[in-house]
Amino acid sequence: MCHVTRMNPLPYLILFALPVTLSFHWRHRSGFYDPPPLPNGVKVPKAQWFTQRLDHFDQQNEATWKQRYFVNDTFWKKGGPIFLMLGGEGPSSPVWNVVGSWVGYAAQYGALAIQVEHRFYGESHPTKDTTLESLRYLSSEQALADFAYFRQSMAIELGTGDAPWIVFGGSYSGALSAWIRLKYPNLFFGSIATSAPIQAKLNFVEYAEVVTASLATSSSACVDAVKTATTAFDALVKTTAGRASLSKQFKLCSPLQDDENDIANFAEGAAGNFFGVVQYNKDNRAFEETVGTNITIDTLCSIMADTSVGDELARYAAVNTLMLKTYKVPCLDVNYTAMIEEMRNTTMANEVIAGRMWFYQTCTEFGYYQTSDSPNQPFGTLFPLSFAVQQCVDVFGKDFDQDFIQKGIDWTNENYGSLGINKTTSRTLFPNGSIDPWHALGLTHVMDILKDVNSIFIEGTAHCANMYPPLASDPPGLKDARSTVMQAIGLWVLQAEAGH
Repeated sequence: MCHVTRMNPLPYLILFALPVTLSFHWRHRSGFYDPPPLPNGVKVPKAQWFTQRLDHFDQQNEATWKQRYFVNDTFWKKGGPIFLMLGGEGPSSPVWNVVGSWVGYAAQYGALAIQVEHRFYGESHPTKDTTLESLRYLSSEQALADFAYFRQSMAIELGTGDAPWIVFGGSYSGALSAWIRLKYPNLFFGSIATSAPIQAKLNFVEYAEVVTASLATSSSACVDAVKTATTAFDALVKTTAGRASLSKQFKLCSPLQDDENDIANFAEGAAGNFFGVVQYNKDNRAFEETVGTNITIDTLCSIMADTSVGDELARYAAVNTLMLKTYKVPCLDVNYTAMIEEMRNTTMANEVIAGRMWFYQTCTEFGYYQTSDSPNQPFGTLFPLSFAVQQCVDVFGKDFDQDFIQKGIDWTNENYGSLGINKTTSRTLFPNGSIDPWHALGLTHVMDILKDVNSIFIEGTAHCANMYPPLASDPPGLKDARSTVMQAIGLWVLQAEAGH
């Protein structure tokens, strides 16, 4: 129920409600296409449109726009709770109004299930383009105000009275779910904030470190093989002959040049083959007909251990070839200039528009840059923090330097409380998976009975695993996590009925 918007210059982050979207350049972006088919007889709700304010913090600005949302009232019993699923950094899909663990909770408690799209993503366009002038209306704070205004208006329209509103989200929208309970506790009774990176961070070195630890769950030799491969990779990019050899092995669309940014793009993309698989290892996205769900940590490590393929670098390249074949892409494009030009496109018709918008949010609010700066990872040293910062400058202008980005990150952490949010909020659950690299920026070991703020750390599971439809083969910890969420919602419903 989460969605990756990994694009070579962007961090791997997930949107609750969409299938996987992988590389910006060469992998199939299934998340921006039509939703997957459903079993016979199952129908998805039609889109509805809400008149939303453009700027919630300027009372003189009366401009409005249309925000998309979807409703499933199949299980709703008058007076029952209202579940609100928050959109994130991509289009919302009506498929998620009829599948996923939250639908099971809705059936259990007679809830109305509403999914609302995040401003600027999908078909919810507050402005006609994505120029910097327009993007000043894109922020987590404006999005939270959207959701709060939507909730107030819909409560009146639907006549929900005192029924509790419980909010759901995963990854970025999981963070939004936690933050909206903090900022608007009078409107939202409880929150399930799954895989929520509530700590904004410029240099997210822990991402590669957790990927490393997750690979080691399959085989420590796997990590050693990757290290050997990238050591050779880092040496070869320094020579003309080496770059020519790498271009052929990794099936580049054009020969690799002696360009620092092209090389960084290449190195990050090669590491990204592992990053994406680890983040979604063995989750239940197959029901969405998502490409690549059959590729797991074990798949990658079996390739890295296969001596018949050649040396470690050849195996590292073989992983890349597997990805190209899986996503039916003929070659790997690592041209930095072309990537930046795509990201500068400001038209709403731009096919990669969601990438520009999410990148803007990382440059102004979150950072989250997964770099090669940690010594405790095997992916080389060629995509440092300076590479991520350079992209902000090249896409949005010279003012978007490291100092500017850091100030935005500091504001985010001060405004929402970062990892100290448990001290100021209540009735919020934070499920996280141990395999998921994003758990490093979330709450994983917190239990506050008095405030009912608890983390659920699920061993052996990946990003947002508890939000997907359950399978009989799910590990016990994942089954227990869903049961814990179910029980918490039941308690909140009883508390709301009792007027607490």
